[in-house]
Amino acid sequence: MSKKQKKMLARILVSAALLVGFGFLPITGVLRFFCYLIPYLVIGYDILIKAFKGIKNRQPFDESLLMAVATIGAFAIAVYDSARGGGAGTLAGHEGGDYTEAVAVMLFYQVGEWFQSYAVGRSRRNISELMDIRPDYANIESGGGLEQVDPDEVEIGSVIVVQPGEKVPIDGIILEGNSTLNTSALTGESLPREASEGDEVLSGCINMTGVLKIRTTKEFGESTVSKILDLVENASSRKSKSEEFITKFARVYTPAVVYSAIALAVLPPLVRMLALGMSAEWGTWVYRALTFLVISCPCALVISIPLSFFAGIGGASNAGVLIKGSNYMETLAQTKYVVFDKTGTLTQGVFEVDAVHHNKMEERKLLEYAALAESASSHPISRSLLRAYGREPDRTRVTEIQEISGNGVTAKVDGVSVAAGNDKLMRRLGIDYIDCHRAGTIIHMAIDGEYAGHIVISDVIKPHAQEAIASLKRSGVERTVMLTGDMKKVAEHVAEQLGIDQVYSGLLPADKVSKVEELLEQKPEKSKLAFVGDGINDAPVLSRADIGIAMGAMGSDAAIEAADVVLMDDDPLKIVKAIRISRKCLRIVYQNIWFAIGIKIICLILGAVGIANMWLAIFADVGVMIIAVLNAIRALFVKKL
Repeated sequence: MSKKQKKMLARILVSAALLVGFGFLPITGVLRFFCYLIPYLVIGYDILIKAFKGIKNRQPFDESLLMAVATIGAFAIAVYDSARGGGAGTLAGHEGGDYTEAVAVMLFYQVGEWFQSYAVGRSRRNISELMDIRPDYANIESGGGLEQVDPDEVEIGSVIVVQPGEKVPIDGIILEGNSTLNTSALTGESLPREASEGDEVLSGCINMTGVLKIRTTKEFGESTVSKILDLVENASSRKSKSEEFITKFARVYTPAVVYSAIALAVLPPLVRMLALGMSAEWGTWVYRALTFLVISCPCALVISIPLSFFAGIGGASNAGVLIKGSNYMETLAQTKYVVFDKTGTLTQGVFEVDAVHHNKMEERKLLEYAALAESASSHPISRSLLRAYGREPDRTRVTEIQEISGNGVTAKVDGVSVAAGNDKLMRRLGIDYIDCHRAGTIIHMAIDGEYAGHIVISDVIKPHAQEAIASLKRSGVERTVMLTGDMKKVAEHVAEQLGIDQVYSGLLPADKVSKVEELLEQKPEKSKLAFVGDGINDAPVLSRADIGIAMGAMGSDAAIEAADVVLMDDDPLKIVKAIRISRKCLRIVYQNIWFAIGIKIICLILGAVGIANMWLAIFADVGVMIIAVLNAIRALFVKKL
């Protein structure tokens, strides 16, 4: 609890204690007025100051003015009743009753404000956990020791030292050292990551074990931590349609109810007196007008709607999902079409040996021949074969290497002729080969001029990809689509494994934009389309979709700039979590809107006809606000999938 919240809680308790205490004392007249004035000023002095400043700045129509007018009016009526000795025109039924109501209105209003402050504090704590990734300093070696400098002063290419327990201040590459990194502040996941020489490290990670020397690759202002913090800090500035509606509603609504209250206080007494010849009963109608003012205060709407979105953004941040604004949260909640890029999104983008078929020698030996023959190449396929071989290749065993562009390689390994490549290479060498039924990259092998089998290399599907697609469909997503530049056979194989509804293959980046535009035209107007990409080469499509989601995009400038939602790791299940968080938040917003407006309308009618008193007015204002705020707090809590 912050100091401000503690101070407010103390004021609430002191004021409540004085209010209850004075109720038991046999005090009357002027003394009673001054006694009740003490708890009123204790709890309400800041509201009175705000109301005065609003009038001074020519912006009087807010809840502070409504509270000030209603409570001061209640005091005035109590003085009026006291002066008349509780006779005709008495409003409270007993002397000084309205002093209690005036203090109670202000007291309960401040209780509501305290709950609102507490809820915002909870949301901010969730976001502040993310903000804790901001480093305070960077260590630079100087004079045989370490000098702490401002991260802003560190230039690209500088060498910094990160000791155990310290945050990595700037993105870079490890020059020396091995360690375990805690990435939970970035990814929302608690599993630590091993890092060693040559690995890239991102700012915001916490170094847990060894000392690391890191060569910086970015300036602090361009590093991952700075971009993420900027994204979160600016999230609340992008308002949803619901928030814009409430803001416009409050601008019109507040002056309207003030003028309505004035009319309620003046017109009925004048009609009674001038047209009907009856007693004006000014006190009764002024009391009704003041009650009307308290009831009409739009606190529940003005406070709870932005708070719901703020809590939703805070809850999402804590789960490793960064939503750039409440407008994007609203769009995400309406998502019915989800379009995926394949490589790096549904698959890991890392090619691995998947199988060996029709081999006429031991599988391990065939892989050894293939890896050694390809050992001089830097092609991703060659690296996949070397990983499958599992040892550092002895290149002295390899001679007469010939790389044939678009075909493969031929070489001699330990004096044995080896050919490794596609079907074109086999035809070129006049070797009969066997087609593979599997999707993927097929490396046909020939040893001493005879076919020796083939090796299947595939892009590995991410562990949770299939589960994510199934969860999206259970969540009400109507169609899942995959766009890829891969061959049709490979694309359809991946789509079938994952349960994707529709797949388009052989696409260039520009073709992906065209396909998304085509899908946008086909879908119903109210259904939103989300595109999910790895954020590196998908920026045009991320921008074109109704909502762009970049996954696994820590450190990708393209993702942070182009996407509306950034997932802090590459787990596809986070897409489902982001949609569910948004839908829950929107449900809470609509619940609060209908509940607040419904109760207000009923109580305003009751207040205008004299059925509602100031205590019902307190419930209609403060009670509704507290319920709405407590409901909004639910957006902070994210259920596990």
